[in-house]
Amino acid sequence: MKIFRNVALIILICLTILIVTFGVLFKINLSPIDKDSTKKVVVVIPNSVSTKEIGKILKDEGLIRSSNFFYLYLRIYKINSLKASSYELSPSMSLKEIVTTLEKGNNYNPDMVSITFQEGINMRKIASIIASKTNNSEQDVYDKLKDQDYLDNLISNYWFLSDVIKNSDIYYSLEGYLYPDTYFLQNKDVSVESIFKMMLDQTNRKLTPLKEDMEKKKITSHELLTLASIIELEGVTIEDRKNISSVFYNRIENNMSLGSDVTTYYAFKIDMNERDLTTNEINSYNLYNTRGPQMEGKLPIGPVSSPSFESIDAALNPNKTDYLYFVADKNRKVYFTKNYTEHVAMIQKLKDQGVWLEW
Repeated sequence: MKIFRNVALIILICLTILIVTFGVLFKINLSPIDKDSTKKVVVVIPNSVSTKEIGKILKDEGLIRSSNFFYLYLRIYKINSLKASSYELSPSMSLKEIVTTLEKGNNYNPDMVSITFQEGINMRKIASIIASKTNNSEQDVYDKLKDQDYLDNLISNYWFLSDVIKNSDIYYSLEGYLYPDTYFLQNKDVSVESIFKMMLDQTNRKLTPLKEDMEKKKITSHELLTLASIIELEGVTIEDRKNISSVFYNRIENNMSLGSDVTTYYAFKIDMNERDLTTNEINSYNLYNTRGPQMEGKLPIGPVSSPSFESIDAALNPNKTDYLYFVADKNRKVYFTKNYTEHVAMIQKLKDQGVWLEW
């Protein structure tokens, strides 16, 4: 009986210590990082981030102590209505104050600008959107992409960037690296550099969870985003994209060219819906043109669009198939085949059905 009482007492003491410890930690994590701070931090919460990603953003900006506790707090109080926007926060704010602000949304800034970059667009379109939504010109965008000191600084700050983006044969240094999403700007005077930072920060949040798998598969971020950027333009559904990825892996393994039209359009800076490609363009050597000569078993020199996370995931985790060819009809339905004979037959079938895509 005495032993039982001792064990019960020990358990009670341990539980008490755990409860007190949790209470102390809870109180610490609720309190401001620096209650006397006068610092103001502009935080951008993009449109499609999860609550875990929001916690990481706040932690990275020095506004909360723990992203995990932030997530736990939201779960405990059943909070799931945080709003995407641009916020002016401070380390002097408690966790509750920050969450309340994010719940209410940010309507105080009449000069705020919402800017959306659709998945699959290229840098020319990004420059056009920035010019239309802010007080920057398209040339400001292109000048920043050529600024070597700026690029060196980015390379030192983002693990997924390397000197490969400075290759003079690459059209636009950050093509494929700027994550497509909706962003909120303080006003139209925001700099190109600030816009790029928001987009690169979002890319970092998307790629970091994939870093270990990338290392295991020995694929660089440049290779991954290049492949994903092609997949983005070639397929619509997740399953199609994973099968398309499989085709490209299979063709590379068999020392075949990728044979992707979207890379040829990009090589000659022609929009997909502008016109059809000429035979001369298709057969011309260009480090982007995977239908041209000397591109067997190779990716293009760099990305050709801004890929979505689904396309990035497909590039990293393709389906296992024997497909070597695919073709899409005018409704963007994709058909896969294992050899050239089947491929030609499929094209003829689509023509006979009146669903072959022609410009």
